[in-house]
Amino acid sequence: QSGDSFAQGLGYPRAPVDDLLVFHIVFGKTVPDISLNAVANLGYAGGRFLAPVYPGDTLHAVSEVIGLRENSNGQSGVVYVRSTGFNQDGVEVLDYVRWVMVRKRDPRAQAQETLIPLLPAALAPDALGDAVPPLDLEGWRDDLSGSPYRFADYEIGERIDHVDGSTVEEAEHMIATRLYQNTAKVHFNQFTEGQGRFGRRLIYGGHVISIARALSFNGLANAFHVAAINGGRHVSPLFAGLTVFAWSEILDTAEVSGRDDVGALRVRTIATKDNPCTDFPLKDGEDYDPSVILDLDYWVLIPR
Repeated sequence: QSGDSFAQGLGYPRAPVDDLLVFHIVFGKTVPDISLNAVANLGYAGGRFLAPVYPGDTLHAVSEVIGLRENSNGQSGVVYVRSTGFNQDGVEVLDYVRWVMVRKRDPRAQAQETLIPLLPAALAPDALGDAVPPLDLEGWRDDLSGSPYRFADYEIGERIDHVDGSTVEEAEHMIATRLYQNTAKVHFNQFTEGQGRFGRRLIYGGHVISIARALSFNGLANAFHVAAINGGRHVSPLFAGLTVFAWSEILDTAEVSGRDDVGALRVRTIATKDNPCTDFPLKDGEDYDPSVILDLDYWVLIPR
C-alpha cells in the first residue's frame, strides 16, 4: 500500500488504499445514523473486503439494522447492523456486521422484541480474494517487503509475539478519527465525557485495530491483504497515555480457490494495554486478562 512501483510489479494498476483505512472510512460513514451517541462499539463479524480501493475513489455506505437486544438495566441496548461500502461506480468494496451499545431515548419505553442475528463463526476460504488481482510473484521482492516468510512458512498453532509497543496520544487519535469522518462524541468531547462513566474520552476501537495490525508487521510482514474479518471484540476500553502491544496465533491455513499466487492465513490477534506479550496474555480463568483490549479473528492473504 505504500509503493506504486511495487504494486504495479505485482499486477495492480497502482498501490491500493490500505484495507483498514477502507474499513475506517466506511465505518465513519455509518456513525451519524448508528453510533453518534453510542456508549461503545462492541464487536464485528462477517466482514468481507470485496474490491480494491484506490486514491481518488469516492466511498459511501448503506446500513441495515438486523438485530436488537435491550440490556438488563433498561437504560440501553445493543443494535446489530450490517453495513456495506460502495465506490463511485456502485461496486461493493466492503460488507460487515457490527454491534453497538446505545442509550434508549426514553428509558420507560417498552422494549422491542429481542432479535439476535445468526452470524458465521468464520468466512470460508473460497469467499476470499476478490479484492486482489492475479499477482505476478516474480515482482515480489522480499528485501522490499521486509520479510522472506511466505504462506508455507506458517503453521497452525504458531504464536508470534510482535514485540514492539505503540503509545496512544490524544492528539494523534483525534486527528486520525476525524479524518475517518467518525464523529462519535465519546472520542472528541472531553466536557461531556469527563462527566461520564469513564471520566475521559474513549479511543476509537478501530484505531486499536490499526495499531495492532501495524505492530503485526513484525512477524507477518508479507501478509499484505486483510481479506475478511471473521469476528472481533473490543474487550475493554483504551485511553490515551497507554501503550498497545500485540501477539497473534495462526488458527488455520488454507488455499484460495483458483489461486496459486496467494494463500490464506486465519489469524487471531490479541492487543493489550501496558503489557508486553512475551507470555501471550489472553484469559485469566474464564475471563480475559485485565490487560487485553482487543480480540480479533481475521483472514489475511500472503504470497506463496
